[in-house]
Amino acid sequence: MTLPQPLTYEGRFRATAERVPDRPALVFSSERLTYRELLEAAQRRAVELSALSLGRGERFGLLMPNCPALVEYLLAAAFLGATAVPINVRFRAPELRHVIADAELAAVVTTRAPVGPLDLPALLREALPGLVDVDGGTRLALGEFPSLRAVAAWDDPAEPADPAGDTGVGGRKRGPTAADEPLLIMYTSGTTAHPKGCVFTNNAIALNAGAIVRRLEIPDGDCWWNPLPFFHMGGIMLMSSVFAAGGTFVSQAHFTTAEAIALIEREHPAVLYPLFPTITMDLLDDPSFASAPIDDVRLIGSVAPPEVQARIQRALPNSRLFSAYGITELCGCVAFNSPRDSERLRLSTCGPALDGFELRVVGPETNQPLPSGEHGELVGRGVQMFTGYYGNPAATADVIDEHGFFHTGDLCSMDDDGVVSYHGRLKDMLKVGGENVSAIEVESLLSTHPAIKLAQVVGIPDPRLIEVPVAFVELASGQSLTAAEVTAHCSGQIASFKIPRHVRFVTEWPMSATKIQKFRLRDQLVAELAAEDRPDLADVARS
Repeated sequence: MTLPQPLTYEGRFRATAERVPDRPALVFSSERLTYRELLEAAQRRAVELSALSLGRGERFGLLMPNCPALVEYLLAAAFLGATAVPINVRFRAPELRHVIADAELAAVVTTRAPVGPLDLPALLREALPGLVDVDGGTRLALGEFPSLRAVAAWDDPAEPADPAGDTGVGGRKRGPTAADEPLLIMYTSGTTAHPKGCVFTNNAIALNAGAIVRRLEIPDGDCWWNPLPFFHMGGIMLMSSVFAAGGTFVSQAHFTTAEAIALIEREHPAVLYPLFPTITMDLLDDPSFASAPIDDVRLIGSVAPPEVQARIQRALPNSRLFSAYGITELCGCVAFNSPRDSERLRLSTCGPALDGFELRVVGPETNQPLPSGEHGELVGRGVQMFTGYYGNPAATADVIDEHGFFHTGDLCSMDDDGVVSYHGRLKDMLKVGGENVSAIEVESLLSTHPAIKLAQVVGIPDPRLIEVPVAFVELASGQSLTAAEVTAHCSGQIASFKIPRHVRFVTEWPMSATKIQKFRLRDQLVAELAAEDRPDLADVARS
């Protein structure tokens, strides 16, 4: 593999800002920044961080919703040689404590202003016993968090500092940031274990941004709407790609269909990137979306079973749907369809690897490459992948093999052209009476029912069959359905052992950053059935 020229995130952004300084870079409901304005704001944020005595190579947390300030601090980190750690604003106090301690944060930047129902200063006070208030000082001395020196609010006035001093801004006494210096730590969403911090260099983020621009053929000045949170790689990575193309990135603090449609009507984006069906289907189901000006939408990004993809494509017939394969450790996005691909490929595959990555499908037991079309574990390596889990070499060694390939834990196949197809999680395989059952196969079938908006299948223990499939179903707006009708829809279409034994209807899903937490669905039903005097499930419910 030919290695591309190393880049820094700062260098890539400055090049765009010098080329199109007066073009809108970032748009929110009430805020709009040109590239020049965003660059100047980021320089001021670098001054603020310097006033917190943040040193080169140190890490600071960003506990804030999607907003221009978060982007400004990310750029400021690139200017200073510091490392930004976006934190999930949905975390509760124990999860927040874990990230602060695990990443050895020197500072946390948050907001004093309310964010909908969120009171982030109150969350910090709960997470950090001994913290009196959010201020810009560097006086903290919390025994449980020896690295943490400051908790500051970004909406407070900046303390005076000399931008030409040792901040790395203006006079640059710190020297230029190196391409291999850490820029970002992104915490995986986690399921049953604590989330782990994936470390990415300047080079990784900058190079992957360029690779995405080339694959998706993002033209100069393109406008994208993307509501994904900035504590998720789907937010930061695609924003970085739009910046690399000199485009305009449109986002929102919190996804609501009303605000999304208002932004689409006002900004006329050429690309919609909701990505996940929990967002996409909410948008399409809103009656107001039917009258939104979407004729100019060129592309829509979505990852979902083929049946759901086809439904989305039908709803936007003048756009070309494209899909992707992503996982945090491989820089968020490692494979994309090309807009030039056939509809079959765009609706049913994830496309080939981006420039800079090598992907293989291997036998889960043998770690040997499998022939074209066979299902196995997807593994990948490349200059854009994470350098490891911060402070956790043992966990890193568990997922990177002796050849440098990261093991995704995902069940995939590849054709002769290297096009990846996703078939579910390896651990999302149920063992029903000794028969392997893919959850995604059953979910795909359920998704073909016109009344079903979204379906998730999990396995629960069974004394005779080891485990059996159960389905959680969210209905489309205005639709009704019974459990018997759900299972009848499966009858004759799949083997009887694959048909869900229980069906539960839901209106809300237990979410991590962007993914449905299936283990919580499983635990919920196991507890419910145990309460109904199912002794075979009682021990599981108590575990």
